[in-house]
Amino acid sequence: MALFFSSTQSIPATAEVPRHIAVIMDGNGRWAKKRFLPRVAGHKRGVEVVRDIVKQCASIGVEYLTLFAFSSENWRRPQEEVSFLMGLFMEALQQEVSKLHKNNIRLVMIGDHSRFDESLREQIARAEALTRDNTGLTLTIAANYGGRWDILQAVNRLQAEHPELAGNYNEEHLAPYLSMHYAPEPDLFIRTGGEQRISNFLLWQLAYSELYFTDTLWPDFDSAAFELSIASYRQRERRFGRTSEQLQQ
Repeated sequence: MALFFSSTQSIPATAEVPRHIAVIMDGNGRWAKKRFLPRVAGHKRGVEVVRDIVKQCASIGVEYLTLFAFSSENWRRPQEEVSFLMGLFMEALQQEVSKLHKNNIRLVMIGDHSRFDESLREQIARAEALTRDNTGLTLTIAANYGGRWDILQAVNRLQAEHPELAGNYNEEHLAPYLSMHYAPEPDLFIRTGGEQRISNFLLWQLAYSELYFTDTLWPDFDSAAFELSIASYRQRERRFGRTSEQLQQ
């Protein structure tokens, strides 16, 4: 996998279509509650939306799609819901990975998976191995992931492997140890469900991403809602520290 450096070090190329989109898929529980359904019904519907958005990203030329499926803070949720989500991960891996592979999509799972049971960890490893050499869209699922955890684990690994640096680290030293070292930083960050925060997601990588917040709940985030996010992105002026006049030149 190629190594991509931070946008604070170099100016990335920009295009009409975001190269990398990152999404916090919020609102599943509220969607279900509005319909007098259990929260888990919203999560099941949310998986269907993931399938549709993956197809749409692949069709318009997005190269990387990263989805925040389960944060390190989500363990605080009711045990019944957490258990259902773990089962849903397993079910989705079993049912969807062969389809991803057939469509040349590579699957990568990031996060601290040590809390997952052995069967789920094995399923993750099989899914990643099956799709590793695919050259189409890279779909990353962040599960038991936190941005602060990511930075800390990267620093700890760097320190362990390069004690000779003795704390004189720079961004280039750290980059290979971050969970998403294989992908460019997100061009567009989307959060559904009405909240306007990034909730410990890709804290390092979102430094220069365009942020898009929508009240639409994730289970209602259809192709039209996705197109609105892309239209908003196309209206942004991505300066990376430069002036508008420099861009015009």
